[in-house]
Amino acid sequence: MRGRRSRCSFSRLEVILIVCLVLMIALTVVLLVLHFLNKNLDGKWSCPSPSKPSAPGGYWVGVGRADCTGPVAQVPLMGYANAEQVGKGLLSRLYSRAFIVAEPERSKRIVFVSADIGMVSQRLRLEVLQELRSKYGELYRQDNVILSGTHTHSGPGGYFQYTLFWITSKGLIKPALKSIVNGIVKSIDIAHENMKKGRLFINRGTVENSQINRSPFSYLENPESERKRYSSNTDKEMVVLKMVAEDGHELGLISWFAVHPVSMNNSNHLVNSDNVGYASYLFEQEKNKGMLPGEGSFVAAFASSNLGDVSPNTRGPFCANTGESCDNPQSSCPVGGATMCMAKGPGNDMFESTRIIGQNIYLKAKELYEKASQEVTGPLSSAHQWVNMSDVSVELNATHTVKTCKPALGHSFAAGTIDGVGAFNFTQGSVEGDPAWDQIRDQLLGEPSNETKACHKPKPILFSTGEMTWPHPWHPDIVDVQIAAIGSLAILAVPGEFTTMSGRRLREAVKSEFDSHGTRGMNVVIAGLCNVYTHYITTYEEYQVQRYEAASTIYGPHTLSAYIQLYRGLAKAIALNATEELPRGPEPPLFNVTSLTLLPVLSADKAPANKSFGDVLEEVRQEYQEGEVAAVTFVGANPRNSAENATEHNFLTVEKYSNISSSWHVVLNDASWDTRFYWSKGSSDQSNVTIEWHIPAGTEPGVYRLRYFGHYKKRVVLLLRTFPFEGSSSAFQITAP
Repeated sequence: MRGRRSRCSFSRLEVILIVCLVLMIALTVVLLVLHFLNKNLDGKWSCPSPSKPSAPGGYWVGVGRADCTGPVAQVPLMGYANAEQVGKGLLSRLYSRAFIVAEPERSKRIVFVSADIGMVSQRLRLEVLQELRSKYGELYRQDNVILSGTHTHSGPGGYFQYTLFWITSKGLIKPALKSIVNGIVKSIDIAHENMKKGRLFINRGTVENSQINRSPFSYLENPESERKRYSSNTDKEMVVLKMVAEDGHELGLISWFAVHPVSMNNSNHLVNSDNVGYASYLFEQEKNKGMLPGEGSFVAAFASSNLGDVSPNTRGPFCANTGESCDNPQSSCPVGGATMCMAKGPGNDMFESTRIIGQNIYLKAKELYEKASQEVTGPLSSAHQWVNMSDVSVELNATHTVKTCKPALGHSFAAGTIDGVGAFNFTQGSVEGDPAWDQIRDQLLGEPSNETKACHKPKPILFSTGEMTWPHPWHPDIVDVQIAAIGSLAILAVPGEFTTMSGRRLREAVKSEFDSHGTRGMNVVIAGLCNVYTHYITTYEEYQVQRYEAASTIYGPHTLSAYIQLYRGLAKAIALNATEELPRGPEPPLFNVTSLTLLPVLSADKAPANKSFGDVLEEVRQEYQEGEVAAVTFVGANPRNSAENATEHNFLTVEKYSNISSSWHVVLNDASWDTRFYWSKGSSDQSNVTIEWHIPAGTEPGVYRLRYFGHYKKRVVLLLRTFPFEGSSSAFQITAP
């Protein structure tokens, strides 16, 4: 037994082999673990999460806000289609407000942007998507990015590529387009850079005394049985999405509510965001205490919805020349016809009406925000298609199939609405054409084809825009349809203005589609004016009486049915997790238009003899009280110089003197709704600027001054160069009342 080795001992070689085996097993385990880890977009390692995030803190959330105002002078304002309504100053800045929601591993994302503009144009969207692709690759795409316009009628136009919109916008205006693109992209950048773990809550409630139906006679054409299901001929419901960080820090909100931002009427020449913009201003000022307007981390968007036939001018239509009511099917007055029939807001003037409606909306949103307790949880999903809306076959039932039409506008389009009247002798409710106008059209633009006439009946066609292609098509054929689902919230991004009943039918159809495929209890909201502008969408019944909204339903009487069919298809794809199987559709064109504008060419500015830019022409008084208006007039220059010279430019400040620091401190800027910036062009390239401060109740007594910041152009040798300047009023006293 002496030469026999113990059973418990190992040779040195065996020990080495055992150690190597253990190390190999350990390395294999590590590699397997690493294989199943996901590296997130910030470069941090994290374990994969299930598609349905756990609550609380189930999402990553980012919010951002950026200026998108653009030129405030000489550029036509977009909304009323009035070429004479050009910018002559600034009441409030325009902002793009972006919201990003991502799943825990941040691979799936949804972006919602609400911008203070008339509507999102196709060119604007395509340029934004190009910018996002160059920065983020395929992270932000056409399917998961929604761009929505608030529909203010007081923002600069000129950012369209289709010919019809060039007529009243004086072409494609690059500075306006660039400002909006840059503002939207910057707001998304800010949201992207500030993502944090957060939670979402939804709430809904009724807003009173803030809207009327401006086409009630069209609404009455809808089946009585359908109308009886609703208590009002407008959608009074507001939906609020509240966003809170995991640590309780408040991030922002999105409110969807159906009302036209037309409290500021077509006599206005100051760029502003109208009633919904004022609601955003109030909410953000409340949450960003101590910050100047437009600053602070809390972002509040008051987005558009199915506002097609909804007016904020709650006193209704009256004849401007006689004062009598013109609430009739043609919205026409005995003397002056339709051009005299105008709706009135609740205030004494359009400024007061804007504040009243905006404050109503803000107060309801604040109440819903504070009480929001229903948490939104669940996976993110988005579905998108490009569709040729001029050629959609719609299955009405098992035996009847109809089609949409090439775009066309009816005679009542030219009549305008009680919120913004048209011209000449056009009236709403025209189901027959005017031979005189038809003859003029035929001579200038060509006669509509028999096929298009038949397709659009009973609409008498004024402009057959789908058959007009010079110098570019007059209307889009290729249109975006899109749904973004954030857990139990489905956002329908619609490319136009759905009327009240159209919106109800669309929401109901999409909700039914979700229900039928096992995704019950979805909160369905409509986001209006998204991605590409296609005017209005009425019900088939409303279309028959051809008021303004119906005459502006450009794809014919079955437009709504086509959209319902398309959005049901998107909802089904989301419910069945089959969005990748959706046909992409034909991509929209991006026309090669570098610049085509009828705007006056910028020239050298001139100051009066013995005066310099920024000098005071009319001085402030020495003393004011709250409720009064402090005003000063300066030697000015064209504000377009500033818009084209700087990405963001502040035209004015209100400053208060501090005895403690012996210095001036800015208390208001030109984003404030209490200040107004007026530009008036004189002769010989001279111009004046007047700054007003409407001193609100509660203003702290003290010493103040008003300052003006501008740019003038001067010819140096053969080139026009831009130079900054500034001016200041004398100091004045605000005394206690």
